[in-house]
Amino acid sequence: MAKDTRTRMLEATGLLLRQRGYHGTSLNDILSASAAPRGSLYFHFPGGKDQLVIEVTRDSIARVTEGLTEALAAERDPAVAVHHIYQSVARMLEDSQFSLGCPIAPVVLDSPTPELAELCRTAFEQWIGLLREAFVRAGVPERRAHVLALLVESSLEGLMVIARATRDRAPVLAVADEVAALIEAAVLAGREPRRRADASV
Repeated sequence: MAKDTRTRMLEATGLLLRQRGYHGTSLNDILSASAAPRGSLYFHFPGGKDQLVIEVTRDSIARVTEGLTEALAAERDPAVAVHHIYQSVARMLEDSQFSLGCPIAPVVLDSPTPELAELCRTAFEQWIGLLREAFVRAGVPERRAHVLALLVESSLEGLMVIARATRDRAPVLAVADEVAALIEAAVLAGREPRRRADASV
């Protein structure tokens, strides 16, 4: 079934943003990539490029949030869940021939409009929060859990850039092992006081 013009424009914009960033993606690029007639842009998106990018960014954030939530819920051990997330990122990079990375990082780096900047800020807060909550549920103290969540998110963002530059997913997988080991140690350390308390009863 053929996709409608609006869907084609959204998908083309999402792909171009991840490859070229906000300023590197022109309206002509979007129209060409989506095979859409010029008059259709303002028919479907009266706010022009900014409205189109905002809708794409919201959708990208929702998809990442859903995937992260499912990955963390699928495993009781957050170290295993996080290791799977790194593996998923490595597959995405390789499948796209290292042309794609985080869907919102290029928007952040291009100093977008205030509304886009706010969308990206809240997305990172949400993703870090999901990781932190998973670590806390496993017994990691809140403060340590927050720092570990920051470490996971920041390392993934940096690794996507490194992998794209080197066209190699090996760095992602190597760091995955180290980060998973760190999380596992934090979980065990968080459970130790509880074990000592139980033993003294």
